[in-house]
Amino acid sequence: MKSKGTPFHLSLPCKDIEKTKDFYVFTLGAKQGRSRDKWLDINLFGHQITFTETGDFNFNFKNYRLNDQILPSFHFGIIVDVDTWGKMYSRLFEKDLEITTEATFLENKIGEHLSFFVTDPDGYQLEFKSFKNDDEIFTTENI
Repeated sequence: MKSKGTPFHLSLPCKDIEKTKDFYVFTLGAKQGRSRDKWLDINLFGHQITFTETGDFNFNFKNYRLNDQILPSFHFGIIVDVDTWGKMYSRLFEKDLEITTEATFLENKIGEHLSFFVTDPDGYQLEFKSFKNDDEIFTTENI
């Protein structure tokens, strides 16, 4: 899993490092990086996500509406090509995970993309996106 550009780094707390590792490595198929007893690096499509076991934590967040869909305001995700998007969707569906908000956003508009969300063991909403036209990922035109 390799990124096309400069990779980003994200660090997040987790409740149980083993459950987090199981989800990202065995469920999603991401690669494990460096780790110790209470922290773990994950290679998610060439981007580094570091999880640190902290026990219970709480992010109070509200949802927002985009057209007819209600989306979590606190989430992170990855943009992949349509083939990878389909394979990941199928992989998670076959594992009987709850996939939410599977939809095409901005249909027939600038920035059109497929998207779905899945929840990891710590309650993070992880989004997988695939744009119809990659040149529109960072468009500045109004939606």
